[in-house]
Amino acid sequence: MKIGVISDTHLNGYDRRLKKIFDEYFFDCDMILHAGDLVSADVLEAFRVKDVKAVHGNMDYLSVKQALPDRLVLEIDGFKIGLIHGWGAPYDIEERLLKTVGPVDCLVYGHTHQAVNEVKNGILFFNPGSAMDKRFASHRTIGILTTSKEITGEIIELGDE
Repeated sequence: MKIGVISDTHLNGYDRRLKKIFDEYFFDCDMILHAGDLVSADVLEAFRVKDVKAVHGNMDYLSVKQALPDRLVLEIDGFKIGLIHGWGAPYDIEERLLKTVGPVDCLVYGHTHQAVNEVKNGILFFNPGSAMDKRFASHRTIGILTTSKEITGEIIELGDE
């Protein structure tokens, strides 16, 4: 299975940049995960033709926080994937999030705007970075997870438009 992963869009609604991400990178994905800080739920309209799972983040409107959970654990192709946004300082975020989500094969998170694709102690920690905001990173990024015999991730750097 091919899963598009996006986070920290920080948008008030659907825009052409999201359409471009879908058209260029997510069009052939089976599912899309959004790891929070959508700001507005209208962001998810860009991906509506796919199976979309999303959690809310700390910057989301109250309506988004009421509509979306703060975490999800998904069973996909025999893998447990935790989806959560995150909070606080970045220095020990993965440990805090893993304690909150519980045992998983892959932890997908956002919040830091820093892309991460790293296996530690048999767990894939995957942060797609920020699709729109470069405040804490040198590039705008998204990600792709692929499940087969194992779960693997890929970080994709987006242009500077």
